[in-house]
Amino acid sequence: MDWTRLLVLDLVPGEAYAHACGESEWIVLPLAGGCEVRCTEPSPTPPLPETGGAAPGPPFRGSAPDPAPQTPAGLKWPGGHNPADSGPSPAPPEFEERGPGQRPGSGPQDFRLRGRRGVFDGPTDFAYLPRDGYAEIMSREGGRFALVGARCEQRLPARYGPAAGVPVELRGSGQCSRQVNNFAAAGVFDCDRLIAVEVLTPGGNWSSYPPHKHDEHHPGEESRLEEIYYYEIAPHGDTPGLGYQRVSPSPAGKTDILTEVRTGDAVLIPDGWHGPSIAAPGHDMYYLNVMAGPGATREWLIRDHPDHGWIRSTWTAQDIDPRLPFHDRAEDPA
Repeated sequence: MDWTRLLVLDLVPGEAYAHACGESEWIVLPLAGGCEVRCTEPSPTPPLPETGGAAPGPPFRGSAPDPAPQTPAGLKWPGGHNPADSGPSPAPPEFEERGPGQRPGSGPQDFRLRGRRGVFDGPTDFAYLPRDGYAEIMSREGGRFALVGARCEQRLPARYGPAAGVPVELRGSGQCSRQVNNFAAAGVFDCDRLIAVEVLTPGGNWSSYPPHKHDEHHPGEESRLEEIYYYEIAPHGDTPGLGYQRVSPSPAGKTDILTEVRTGDAVLIPDGWHGPSIAAPGHDMYYLNVMAGPGATREWLIRDHPDHGWIRSTWTAQDIDPRLPFHDRAEDPA
């Protein structure tokens, strides 16, 4: 994928992961559990190699390419401290702790993310990491964490995103009902190119429907955005969950997919009409949408498939699925 990025980390208690942001902006999103994100931001005006002076003009763009996935096994912590060896300890003094209600800082920062028990337990808090920055992600209790990213040009400050600030939308109705947690939607949370949301669909319902696309640039009508879907499907007892994803060819591309999806699967959508995302009866479906593209304006504009867009007109006569919302909004950490 040219613009979108996704890493999913499964950390055991005390395990840490080192992450270089490279030429992309990133959001650390807890899927299950909480974590500590230590972020070192680059200088806003790096010295020029020739003179050692400050570089004028826009943010520096000469960073290293995006890193390959890294193993946490060899990560070294400041001062030689290994959380797995000695248990909880305070953050090193050079890191500035951040949380709800605090403004972004310009130096190294420590974001304490409360997280959540699982993806069906309400929105979570999150941390934004800037292009060219460096982060260490550590979970004292262990958990699963998504790093969603987008290749970008501007360098924005590292920030904390509170769970209470995540707008929750109930979209569609009847068997097309779903819940959208708009944590990094355009117009909700400031990013350069990244757009990211969570969608939760009750078992038996169709989501991402009617099929729609955003693979061409038509001002005011359609954005050019590639997309990644990452799935987690609720089990029923001891039976693992499953669902299905359809992507059909559009005039702008040839992507043609009909696939079964299970927890941990991802579907890459560089182009095409995407939808439906079908949750099997008895198995609630979660997917994380990561979008980005080359457009000058960060916006989500879609076109419905001409054969299926009529379904929207039926929603006014139906009630939203009573199983939604899945969970009341999670409280922020104190």
